[in-house]
Amino acid sequence: MSSSAGPATARPGGTGRRQAVPGRRQLVGAVAMVAFGSFLPWVDTALGTVSGIRGAGLWTFYAAMLGLAGALVPVRTLALVQGAILALVAIALPVWQVVHVLQLVGTGGWFPGPGLVVVFGGGVVAAFAVRRMAAAWPTA
Repeated sequence: MSSSAGPATARPGGTGRRQAVPGRRQLVGAVAMVAFGSFLPWVDTALGTVSGIRGAGLWTFYAAMLGLAGALVPVRTLALVQGAILALVAIALPVWQVVHVLQLVGTGGWFPGPGLVVVFGGGVVAAFAVRRMAAAWPTA
């Protein structure tokens, strides 16, 4: 009885392990930031806070799940596209939220909450992770 561990060991010269792609762990960290920040308050006012999940945070959470798939999938194109969608959504929606609130009430009486900042930061980390993954992906 042979002890074949699957198709990964069938490659000539292969070690039987998947090659590490720089940026994947960074993308997983970005996913965690965006998913966590989606549930935190996005806008703080004197009357209380507005949770991100009641608005745009729901969409950033969905994008985080897509980014998680991008961090796990072994197909280069899919991983890069899914990570880029996460980065785009996690940067664009917090910026849109700030611009929208500024247009509604101006600069008085509110400030960005921790969720907004964490999601935006996760989007920036995701963008750098995708760039790093695109530059260093193994070609064989």
